[in-house]
Amino acid sequence: MMNTDVINTDTLISQFPLIDDLVKLKEVTWFNPNISDLETALPYVGLNADDVADASARLKRFAPFIVKAFPETAVSGGILESEFIAIEAMQQALSAHYSAPIAGKLLLKKDSHLPISGSIKARGGIYEVLAHAEKLAIQAGLLSLEDDYGKLYSDEFRAFFSQYSIAVGSTGNLGMSIGIMSAKLGFKVHVHMSADARQWKKDRLRSHGVTVHEYQQDYGIAVEEGRKAAESDPSCFFIDDENSRTLFLGYAVAGERLKTQFMDAGIKVDAEHPLFVYLPCGVGGGPGGVAFGLKLAFGEHVHCLFAEPTHSPCMILGVHTGLHDNIAVQDLGIDNITAADGLAVGRASGFVGRAMERLIDGYYTLSDQHMYDLLGLLDKTEGIRLEPSALAGMAGPVRVSNDAEYLTRMQLGACMPQATHLVWATGGGMVPADEMANYLAKGRL
Repeated sequence: MMNTDVINTDTLISQFPLIDDLVKLKEVTWFNPNISDLETALPYVGLNADDVADASARLKRFAPFIVKAFPETAVSGGILESEFIAIEAMQQALSAHYSAPIAGKLLLKKDSHLPISGSIKARGGIYEVLAHAEKLAIQAGLLSLEDDYGKLYSDEFRAFFSQYSIAVGSTGNLGMSIGIMSAKLGFKVHVHMSADARQWKKDRLRSHGVTVHEYQQDYGIAVEEGRKAAESDPSCFFIDDENSRTLFLGYAVAGERLKTQFMDAGIKVDAEHPLFVYLPCGVGGGPGGVAFGLKLAFGEHVHCLFAEPTHSPCMILGVHTGLHDNIAVQDLGIDNITAADGLAVGRASGFVGRAMERLIDGYYTLSDQHMYDLLGLLDKTEGIRLEPSALAGMAGPVRVSNDAEYLTRMQLGACMPQATHLVWATGGGMVPADEMANYLAKGRL
């Protein structure tokens, strides 16, 4: 790990001039010159389509349990999936505000309204809990792959799982997903929360019987403390948001599901109809996994961009310099303090950064005020309310549309009128009314 003792900021800036703007907390956009095709990049990921298919099959096996444990999921048969919607009024408002036409169609993917925890973390977090529960139950001879997994919703299985505990470090949404699902199965759960986690998320976890540990430091310390606690307890399973391939696969299932949704809606994705997807990025597991699934589903015709707060640009810093998790924003004097609590991460996942650096088209940053402004604009134009971090992706279509060099290099200019822009709304569907009112009051548009 690098620290301020070994990093010379001036030297780094001379080698990577973009770093100067990051240090000055300016909004930046960087399109990756080293993008490659999926076949070339796959060995660096270390996972493939079969791994994602296995994850999808596991989620289907658990669907009967999920319906019993969370009756609100009956309408989807226990499959946790979100809809996408067109946001034409927002597209027009964005074009007017930035004085920049957005060619193509603008859509919103509402992971913000996923059941159980109301965020993208319901994909990876819940999936890893289920995978761990399945492994324990099968090893104990209590479950087989051919069983109706609805049987897991019983006092017998709750008593079995109560012998074990699960721990995770989180800024909020991952802890919510893992905590609620783990507690429902019967596990003892410990969620280690960073200082920027919202109080209502802590309160909701405690209402489900989850033990919440609070720290005055940031996400990195919460993860470190959670890992230490788990290491001292052989019955405790630590879910590692920084390095977990299981989490990553849970997110990746979204790709094939979106492809099916697009086919049902008659939306084409091909050389003449490119798809751009804008994903808010914290440590990187959620956006990285989703982007991997999208690449498997749509190949070279999908272009993914990661969005980060100006105060927490850990992924762009790690990928742009090639240092990945060997550098943190704090090493450059950036404070990692942002209203986008889910994105308040100082050091990116080394696994995701290295695995996905050849598959992500670009990265950009935006200020907290910018996110508040977009939050208010979305509410005014579409009546949709999200948490600030979920609006990070909303600036993406403008960044792409305004970058002639990128569009020319990727030979995309001529087909932009037929493009689809998908903003991945990562959270906000369960934000309490008073908290949302505070967010909306900060918007200026």
